[in-house]
Order: sequence, then structure tokens, then C-alpha cells
Amino acid sequence: MKKLLIIILMSLPLLQCFQNNSEDELDIALPVSIMQIKPGYIEEFITSTATVSAIKTVQLKNEVAGLYSIATNPETGKPFAIGDHVSQNQPIILLKNPEYENDIKIESQKLNLDISQREYDKQKSLYDKGGVTLRELINSERTLVEAKYAYENAQINLAKLKVKAPFNGVVVDLPFFTIGSKIDVNQLVVEIMDYEQLYTEVFFPAKDLGKVREKQPVRVMHYNFPDDTLHGFIQHVAPAINSESRSFKATVLIDNPNRLIRPGMFVQIETIVASKDSAIVIPKDIILAKRRGKTVFTVEKGAAFERVITTGLENNREVEVLDGLSSDQRLVTKGFETLRDHSKVKIVR
Repeated sequence: MKKLLIIILMSLPLLQCFQNNSEDELDIALPVSIMQIKPGYIEEFITSTATVSAIKTVQLKNEVAGLYSIATNPETGKPFAIGDHVSQNQPIILLKNPEYENDIKIESQKLNLDISQREYDKQKSLYDKGGVTLRELINSERTLVEAKYAYENAQINLAKLKVKAPFNGVVVDLPFFTIGSKIDVNQLVVEIMDYEQLYTEVFFPAKDLGKVREKQPVRVMHYNFPDDTLHGFIQHVAPAINSESRSFKATVLIDNPNRLIRPGMFVQIETIVASKDSAIVIPKDIILAKRRGKTVFTVEKGAAFERVITTGLENNREVEVLDGLSSDQRLVTKGFETLRDHSKVKIVR
């Protein structure tokens, strides 16, 4: 028995030494990547998707029958084609109808206007000298006014032989007609769109009704153009929530000066509902949700320290920290998943 007790007592220092060596081997420095916390800018935005439409679109029909032809585009020297840009009041479709033109009698109406103008000028001069009565002057003036109306109506009717663009835009459709063939009245001859500005309707969840307001800025992206972002704003916000979808509607106007986005495209829209400058901003994906609350790790003197934080504005990439962190602290951005409070760490890139 005494021999056994002596053996145990002699073994205790060896066991204690082995235990200390095991703990030292387990307490290794874990590799982590860090970022230096600096005040920055953050936006809170709501991400939506929608299909965009042209702000202006028109389908033009001919008001008179006639022989069909397409006007020449002065920029290309060729007849207008789909995709060509047109200016306001620029003729696109030309119709020829000699019988209709003869009925208008444009030259006769102009001649009558010239005669009426000279007659009125003569009567006005005579009236000033007392050579004619006021009634004669008024009758001459009435004749002149009627001649002006007749000539203007003739010009309006003659202009119907030319189908013109009502606004600056792009030709998006030219229904086929054989050049020189006679087409009847009220045929669709050209479709024009102006999509230098686009609009769309976005539906937001009911919980965001108090966040979304008129004039708020938006960003618009399309996967075909990852490096190009368009900008716009909320034009109108519906005051009521749809009882079935539990959402509300807002109208968005989008500036598209280079016609990058086309009508009918499906786009991603970020509606900026709040923003702040000089804030503590950290990546959203490094925050751990624990029983104590939201936590992150900072590094000081080769050790990781767990910090409980309070957050403010956030989006799908970043979060504002209101409490728990300060500027110039070193924040763990990689390797934080296996850390514990006071874990030894080594910084790697």
C-alpha cells in the first residue's frame, strides 16, 4: 500500500506537466482576416423587380387614302426604318392623292387670302381719310378673317397627306405596305416610342408603407448591363393597401438618356428610403445572432474579443452600428465562425 501511494505521488508532477502541454498545443492562433473600422456612408433601400415601359408611345394612322411611300431619313439618306430616331413634326409616311389635293384648292385659297388682305388694307386707308364708312371697313375685315380661316383649313387638310412624328422618339414598327400602293383610311402606318424616360409600377409589402414616399431616389439595374446604373425617383405612392396581396403600389420614373434600357425589360429597382453619412458601417454577413444579441469579433493584441452590437440602418450588404464598436477598431471579416471570446488569432490576408 505504501509503495502504491509513493508511485501515485511521484506520477502527479508528470500528469500535471502533460496536461499543461496539451492545453498549450490546443490554444493555437486561429487565422483571421480583418478590416479597419472607418466612418462611412450607408443607405437603407428596398429591392424590387418590375417591367419598364416607355413614357410615350403612339400608333399613327392615316386620315386620308392615298398612294403610300416612306419619307427619307435625312440622317441616313434612306427611307425611315425600324430603329431610326425621329424628331417632332418630322414626316415619316407620305401619301399622294391628286384628287384630294385638287379639292383642297390650296393655291386658290392662298390667292383669295392675298386679295382679301390688300382689299382690307385699302379700306383701312380710306377709312382713316374718311373715304369709306365703318360698316364697309368691318365687312372688309370679315372677308379677310374668313379667307384666313379657309386658307388655314386648306393647310390642315393638305398636311394629312403626311404622317408626322408627334414627339422625338424611335420608330418601333412600320407595318408593311408596298411602296406606291393605295391604302385606305385609318390604317396603322407607324408606331413611335420615346424611352429616354421610362416608367414602371412597383409593389411594396404593406410593412414599408411608412418608408416609401414621393420624390425618393431609386437605382435601376439590368443583368445585361452590370456596370451601368440608371437613376430615377418615386412619382406617386398609393395611399391604400391591396387587401388580397397585402401590398401597395408606387409609380417610378426612370431617366434613360442613352436608351440603354428598352421598354419591356425586367429590371431590379433599389428604392433608397434612408441614408446616413459618417456612420460606423460593417458587412452584414459577419454578424452572428446569439442569445446575447448580435455579435461580432474585434482583434486586440493577438486575441479576438466578442462584441455585442446595436444596429441601425441596413441593406442587403451593410449594416450601421449604433453601439458596441468605435472607429479604428480592427474587425474580423473572415474566420469568425470558429472564434470564441479571447481566442488567440493570427492575421492573414
